Amino acid sequence: MQRSDFDYSLPAELIAQTPLARRSASRLLRLDGATGALADHEIAALPGLLQPRDLLVFNDTRVLPARLAAQRASGGRVEIFLERALAGTDALVQMRASNPLHAGEDLSTAGGPVRLVARQDDLWAVTLPEPAAEFFARCGAVPLPPYITRAPDERDRERYQSLFARVPGAVAAPTASLHFDAALLAALAASGIAHALVTLHVGAGTFHPVRTEELDDHRMHAEWYQVSAATAGAIAAARAAGGRVIAVGTTVARTLESAAAAGGAVCAGQGETRLFIRPGFRFRAVDGLVTNFHLPASTLLMLVAAFAGREAVLAAYRHAIEQRYRFFSYGDAMLIWPARGVRT
Repeated sequence: MQRSDFDYSLPAELIAQTPLARRSASRLLRLDGATGALADHEIAALPGLLQPRDLLVFNDTRVLPARLAAQRASGGRVEIFLERALAGTDALVQMRASNPLHAGEDLSTAGGPVRLVARQDDLWAVTLPEPAAEFFARCGAVPLPPYITRAPDERDRERYQSLFARVPGAVAAPTASLHFDAALLAALAASGIAHALVTLHVGAGTFHPVRTEELDDHRMHAEWYQVSAATAGAIAAARAAGGRVIAVGTTVARTLESAAAAGGAVCAGQGETRLFIRPGFRFRAVDGLVTNFHLPASTLLMLVAAFAGREAVLAAYRHAIEQRYRFFSYGDAMLIWPARGVRT
């Protein structure tokens, strides 16, 4: 398949620019990948759409205020966007400037000088005045996605984090989890549906388009993940009890599939993943998926198409557009069951 196989047209007014007043007020489109059947719900209906002993797995990464304004010695403006914190005061960042940047330059910021060390593909290695987490927490702004055209405000500091956000390191939110509030989590627990946590620090590459027409030529950005022994045990226990493992978000799906052994058991551990899930991938760890609507021709849409079938997913997106669902980070959600033959 090619990049163009995953394109679709979206009216700009359906791109959600603000969060709803209540997290669990979002709509939920259910897709059965095996039949293509669709049904419209609210996210609050999720406890009745799952079964006792099912296990929801969330990403507990916490978004850093990763966007920072800087200035060159010449007076030119530069935007710094944190990609990943490294050891000590080093980091990998994206840079946006009107003229080429050079290794050895010092950029001035509100928190002190940022030294450009070396170019690494489309990123820069830099040295900061202090470790990245502390530096950006002190000086940075909430890194709203580029398709949200307004400036971030105070509500974004709370609403662009999930209730599980506890491990700092992401530069974008695992947005499927933004729909879950305390009331919905309590209703799920009362229905016998448990939850577990993994960590994957979402990088800015999540917003990068696939620039190559041939999917085999696309290279994923590396992202750090961790699966605890407790979560690996909870997944094994849910399976042993006849429950299903439902990834809340594409980041969780990538984490579980990266940590899955050949037989499907999810192994505790940590590492980096460049896993590119696209049609033809055989899922070993994920039985169901809760996810938002994704950008055209994005790797996230390709993952969803791998799980439920490209034609079924694109038909579901056409339905969502007709029914005026809200799209992308602050938008509505889908509950997806797999197509036949995509699981080992």
